[in-house]
Amino acid sequence: MKKLFILLAIPLLLLEACITAEQTYTLLPPGRWRAVLKIENQYITPNPKAKPLPDKVNMKYEDVTQGELPFNFDVVYDNDSTFHIEIINGEERLVVPAEDITFGRSRSRARDTIRIDFPIYSSYISANYAGGVIEGEWVVTTRENYSIPFVAHHGKDYRFATVKKEPAANLTGKWEATFGLDEEEPYPAIGEFSQNGNHLTGTFLTETGDYRYLEGTVLGNKFWLSTFDGSHAFLFEGKIQEDGTLTGAFYSGKHYRTTWEAKRNDNARLTHPDSLTFLNPGYERFTFSFKNPEGKLISPDDPIYEGKVKIIQIMGTWCPNCRDETMFLVDYLKNEQPDDVAVIALAFEKHKDEAKAMQALRTYKERFNMPYEIALAGPASKDGAAKALPMLNHVLAYPTMIILDKNNRVRRIHTGFSGPATSEFASFKTEFMKFIDELRAEQS
Repeated sequence: MKKLFILLAIPLLLLEACITAEQTYTLLPPGRWRAVLKIENQYITPNPKAKPLPDKVNMKYEDVTQGELPFNFDVVYDNDSTFHIEIINGEERLVVPAEDITFGRSRSRARDTIRIDFPIYSSYISANYAGGVIEGEWVVTTRENYSIPFVAHHGKDYRFATVKKEPAANLTGKWEATFGLDEEEPYPAIGEFSQNGNHLTGTFLTETGDYRYLEGTVLGNKFWLSTFDGSHAFLFEGKIQEDGTLTGAFYSGKHYRTTWEAKRNDNARLTHPDSLTFLNPGYERFTFSFKNPEGKLISPDDPIYEGKVKIIQIMGTWCPNCRDETMFLVDYLKNEQPDDVAVIALAFEKHKDEAKAMQALRTYKERFNMPYEIALAGPASKDGAAKALPMLNHVLAYPTMIILDKNNRVRRIHTGFSGPATSEFASFKTEFMKFIDELRAEQS
């Protein structure tokens, strides 16, 4: 694969021992680091009914600091003077290449500085570093005045705690969950966990996508899971109740907090993703015309797409689930090389400035080596999506995949994307291939 990718999924064999560096280095010490985003006391909790929020968890624990979202990363030297970073979330490593890491010197503070860019997601870490400590902030440029304090220490390989207190239960399995207990519209989810001693991994699936690779620990009757990918910073806290059910809190960065509960249910199911989005009455075909970053109008009615099965990907460059779907579609086109299947991505972006939004699309297409068009459809909002695509009842989730036959008739609309962190991914791939082959076999 090309080095231009910012985030590459690589299987991870989890390491329990601290990593020590024996080779020489010129910048950051190589090996394992423990990073923390300090999100405490900065929550904006949705509470439209102005009711007192229940204390669902009480997660105080002497060996785990409240309000800290931890993750691990490795500094890996490619040669004597260049290194890349591998962010670790469960079974996945997300690679930040050397080209996205820059160094400088603060004249006013006489300190060395580092900037770690996540250009796909328009965010970055800006920090000072000295020896085995990096301290600064994570900044998201698509949110107004949005930054979270960041600190990382070299040589620490644990995520939440070093203690190994005996777990009150084994959480391995499937859990029927409800999120947003303190909101007007709670939403269903499914927790999929795998526990080995104190170590816990897994994810939550929702009807709009999954929370990707989560990793954490179980201590006594409490547990924690986290993930950081440059776009989202998720922290889940949970408590094992005496009746075996779970209650917890979910934090997305510093801007969102809600509560959740779950009960074990191996047969838990969400609404089928092909039934959530549909064409409004009066529409039989799906058509559009939007500009790509080069200013060319892209439409499924263009002659280049005539007689082909078309996959329309409603997405945003800021969306990790969209990233998973993009990688899936890129791999499909690369491996199958179908000459009668085309993909068009319609991006709804958080950048208010069109020039910045178009640049985000250029970067995204380049980094993922996308062999298909990506066009700017509008702002990343429900109103923007409704205006751009009035033929749909709504755009419930990014991504949403619309599959057209050779005559541009809508044959399937798949809401959300359950990616490689979920148990649904393998069956989705099989069904997708089968359905596309059936459409390819039809006459135009």
